[in-house]
Amino acid sequence: MATDLHLAQNPDADALLSRSPLAALIGMLLDQQVPMEWAFTGPYTLLERLGGHDLDAHAIADHDPDAFAALCAEKPAIHRYPGSMAKRIQQLCAYLDAHYDGDPEAVWRDVATGQELLGRLVELPGYGKQKAQIFLALLGKQLGVRPKGWREAAGAYGERDGFRSIADITGPASLEKVRAHKQEMKAAAKAAKAG
Repeated sequence: MATDLHLAQNPDADALLSRSPLAALIGMLLDQQVPMEWAFTGPYTLLERLGGHDLDAHAIADHDPDAFAALCAEKPAIHRYPGSMAKRIQQLCAYLDAHYDGDPEAVWRDVATGQELLGRLVELPGYGKQKAQIFLALLGKQLGVRPKGWREAAGAYGERDGFRSIADITGPASLEKVRAHKQEMKAAAKAAKAG
C-alpha cells in the first residue's frame, strides 16, 4: 500500500493505515457504532500496546483471548464494545492466517474481477456486503486496487465524485462532505419512516 490515507485524522494512526493492509482491514472492521476517527485509530492503539513495527495476523489470532480483550479494553478502549470487537479482530486474523497465510494483502492481490474481490471481502469475519463494498471502494479509489468491474462491484460506493463513505475521504474537506451526505441520508430515512 503506497498512498496516504486520512481516516483516523491522526498522523501516526493514518501512517499505519497507509502502510499496513491489516491495520486498514481492522479499522474497517471497527467502523461501526463509533465515530470513524475512533475506529480507524484502533489499529494504531493496538500496535502501541502489542509492540513492534506492524500488526501481525498470526500473532493476534494466537493471542490469549482474555488477555487480548483486556488489551482492547484499556483506556482509551479501541471501541465502544471492546470485548466483542476483540473477539471479532481475532476471528478476522484467524481467518487471514488460515486462508491467506496471514498475508492480508493476499485478499486482493491477483484478483481478476471486482466481483471476485467483493466475494473475498464478504467472506471475511465481521464483513457484510455493505462493509465489503465500502472497503472495495477504498481499495479502488485510494489504494490503486482496480480489478475489472471494481466500481460496479462496489455499488454506489464506487461512483466517481461521490462523498458516501470512508472511500471518499482524503482530508478534512472531504470528511465534512461525507458527514453531510450521511446526515442527509439519516434525515431522509427518518422522514420516510414518519410518513
